[in-house]
Amino acid sequence: MTGPSRTRPGPQARRASPELRLKVGFVVIAMVLSVFAARLVQLQGVDPGQYAAMAAAEGSVDVVLPATRGSILDRNGVPLAESIDGKMVVADPKLTADKAPELAKFLAKELGVDYFQVLERLRADTRFEYIARQVPARLATDVVDKAERKGFVGLFLRRDPVRRYPQGRTAANLIGFLGTPRKDGSAHALAGLEDAFDKYLSGTDGEERYEVGAGNQIPLGHNTITPAVDGEDLRLTIDSTMQFYTQQVLQQTVEGAHAESGIAVIMDSRTGDVLSLADYPTYDASDPQDWPKSRYKSSALTDVYEPGSTEKVLTLSALIDAGLARPRQQYVVPPVLNRQDRPIHDHWVHGFEHLTLAGILAKSSNIGTVLAADNFPKGELRRYLTSFGLGRTTGVGMLAESRGILPAGAAWTDQVDDRIAFGQSLSVNALQMTAAVNTIANDGVHIDPSLVEGHATLDDGTEVGTDDATERRVVSTEAARQTGLMMERVLDPVDGVAPLAAVPGYRIAGKTGTAQRVVDSCGCYDGSHTASFIGYGPTDDARFTIYVVIHDSKTGGGGAVAGPAFAKLMSYALRRYGVPPTGTKPSQLPVEW
Repeated sequence: MTGPSRTRPGPQARRASPELRLKVGFVVIAMVLSVFAARLVQLQGVDPGQYAAMAAAEGSVDVVLPATRGSILDRNGVPLAESIDGKMVVADPKLTADKAPELAKFLAKELGVDYFQVLERLRADTRFEYIARQVPARLATDVVDKAERKGFVGLFLRRDPVRRYPQGRTAANLIGFLGTPRKDGSAHALAGLEDAFDKYLSGTDGEERYEVGAGNQIPLGHNTITPAVDGEDLRLTIDSTMQFYTQQVLQQTVEGAHAESGIAVIMDSRTGDVLSLADYPTYDASDPQDWPKSRYKSSALTDVYEPGSTEKVLTLSALIDAGLARPRQQYVVPPVLNRQDRPIHDHWVHGFEHLTLAGILAKSSNIGTVLAADNFPKGELRRYLTSFGLGRTTGVGMLAESRGILPAGAAWTDQVDDRIAFGQSLSVNALQMTAAVNTIANDGVHIDPSLVEGHATLDDGTEVGTDDATERRVVSTEAARQTGLMMERVLDPVDGVAPLAAVPGYRIAGKTGTAQRVVDSCGCYDGSHTASFIGYGPTDDARFTIYVVIHDSKTGGGGAVAGPAFAKLMSYALRRYGVPPTGTKPSQLPVEW
């Protein structure tokens, strides 16, 4: 018996089955997408307030986006201060509170932070607290990784550049440093150019605000970002290589003289650029806490002292410019000059000397200088000294720069007038005095000294730098030339007082100074002296003006102590900048008659 027959599906029926499945699949996908779309509409449009409230219930965080502080560079682009990659370690107290004591102990050990301050922050009723700022990136990363391995949660890292001083002690007195952290943990400037140009260097921090839940940023929560604006670089006129050498020579000189301290300045005679500005003792800007706070300054700008006989350069050049004296003019110089309140002596015992004006400078005669200065009309010497820049700041841009002391009015008595003529009863800072004598090197034109190339803005809004330096004529070109010829005689091995300041092969103009010191402890002369030497070279085509000051030297005066240091620095500067000898004959002005 034959069973019922079965009809096989045809080709079209077999093809319809997959098509049906595909259609069903599309329908399912469409339904799923509709669900997501509806949810998205609900989140973003239908009920945003409800979800914003949920986010606010968890908390919002304000995060600083630190600006990168500008670098401080020398004239050749060598960094003296720079910002490198660093991190801030922050905490979410909602996540750290449960293990706050153990975590605080761990962080105090690993990061050197205060245990009790950190404990308070780890328990704070916020979602964001600073634990440590400006931590080297590798250290910060290692600490947070180690914390996580120990089972601690709630620590995070954010970008926070770290300040470093790669040259250490070189120019530290100028550069300064970033010191004790502010309330938010960031460091702030405490000294030097870091302080004076803080706003210029620091830029403006940005800010990010976002909402968090369960320790994480809510993707759909409110989020705003204000980008940081990085600080400007500050390029100096300082030559860091020359600065390093200057500091070495200065240290050797101070220690060799068993002195208290010293200052050395090297200036470009033509431009007023300060190539070196050294103080000793100094400190290391990388570890300022290891040094006395008294060293956190540039003594070359903040400290004042009586310049002594180096000031005679200004007095005698003014006399020549005013037509009141000539280099060959003859003077009879007595062994003592009895004036008003006290007798005036020279540094050597002598009878009646027959000296020219050049001889008065070469032998550094106080008596001869006073006799020559008697020809000034009343007030004329002070007018010249003011024009040379005494009694006013140099304006290089350092905070706390002293203007020195230049008596005025009733304080300028006849006795004071005599003493000021040879460098006592007035006070200067070292850069101020360098710029004054540089006027003679610069053909009689005073040029403002500069520490900053181009221009930069101080925190008080003042623009300073080489672009803003001003010039003014103080004495004629001829008066400056004749003064330079007289200054050459100071270094003469026979007639001068400072042969140790000479630089073989070069014509050098200079002047010694040995002045009584007024000390802070008593506000009086205590018997100690300031020994100094200032000069420029080559005499007939000046490139560098150099000033060396040694306070409380125990081994000699300006020619013996500061003169050799001057010679080393001048020789180095001439070689470093490839200045050849001029090949002209040295001064032969007569010293005696």
